[in-house]
Amino acid sequence: MRVVGARPQFMQEIAFRHEVDIRGYREILVHTGQHYDEKMSQIFFDDLGIPRPDINIGVGSGSHGHQTGRMLGSLDDIIEEYRPDVLVVDGDTNSTLAGALAAAKMHVPLVHVEAGLRSFDRRMPEEVNRVIADHLANLLCAPTPTAVRNLSQEGLSDHVVLTGDLMYDCFMHFRDQADSTAISRCGVADTDFLLATVHRAENTDNPERFAEIISGLMSLPLPVIIPAHPRIRGQLERITKTLIGRDNLIIIDPVGYLQMLALEQQAKCILTDSGGVQREAFFAGKPSIILRDTTEWREQIDSGWSYLSGASASAISLAYESVCGCDMPTQPQIYGDGKAAAKVLTAIEEFLR
Repeated sequence: MRVVGARPQFMQEIAFRHEVDIRGYREILVHTGQHYDEKMSQIFFDDLGIPRPDINIGVGSGSHGHQTGRMLGSLDDIIEEYRPDVLVVDGDTNSTLAGALAAAKMHVPLVHVEAGLRSFDRRMPEEVNRVIADHLANLLCAPTPTAVRNLSQEGLSDHVVLTGDLMYDCFMHFRDQADSTAISRCGVADTDFLLATVHRAENTDNPERFAEIISGLMSLPLPVIIPAHPRIRGQLERITKTLIGRDNLIIIDPVGYLQMLALEQQAKCILTDSGGVQREAFFAGKPSIILRDTTEWREQIDSGWSYLSGASASAISLAYESVCGCDMPTQPQIYGDGKAAAKVLTAIEEFLR
């Protein structure tokens, strides 16, 4: 059984399901409905040909506690009915936390994919979710050597496997199918634009911080395409009317994975607070500016391919000047060889044996 609920988990499902099907297993796919808007959920299933979920809890929006609680109640019943051999969760969302808690309470072996990531900022709900999932998991699939070290430092060395990143599997599979429709609609020249995404609560729930980020984007010399989450589009449009700056922001609806691939592969630089988009920028060979104070994907910072700007408009501008003012260093192989899903399934087989 695999529990998903948000964009990165949908991306990873295509690689995971492909390997499951090759090996002849049955996967019970449970969609919590954490991302429920069609442009944030169904579009990815349609784009990537992911089979429909066996179960959609349809939890919808709500506070972290209410959302997680509703998921947990439903997952108890689902696990009781299906009694899976293992339950697999990915990443650090509320769906991850609910799946981990349900597996632990129902005594089902838990596999955590993307184990060991740490931003070391417990104010972030994602950090709390990933730490709890790691400490409940029976099998920990770590995407990077740094993640393995983080687990070891917390006393979690047993049943840890370095697998690489399933998101890289997905990128490698679909990169040649990128759809440039969104770029054409925006009327920008290829590679003559920037791409930005802002969605984390730490940025969007703080009006001053959000306005500072948007001010920083408006200071940049190129058009900035922003696929805007439905939750923040109105807020974003209101802020741009109050700020004095260049009229360079192009706000569009969320796009599917194949259109996002084209945006990422053709943008000059990517500015984001998304861990998934940060990695996809790296996969595409593009520098990225991280609109956060910390990141769990430290290797990109250490290698010089990502810059932490926080929410400061001046820091965003300085980071952009650094990106454009020097040649990028040689790109290291951080995320494996594009065969992470196979390694995850092999680790599960060996664990069950």
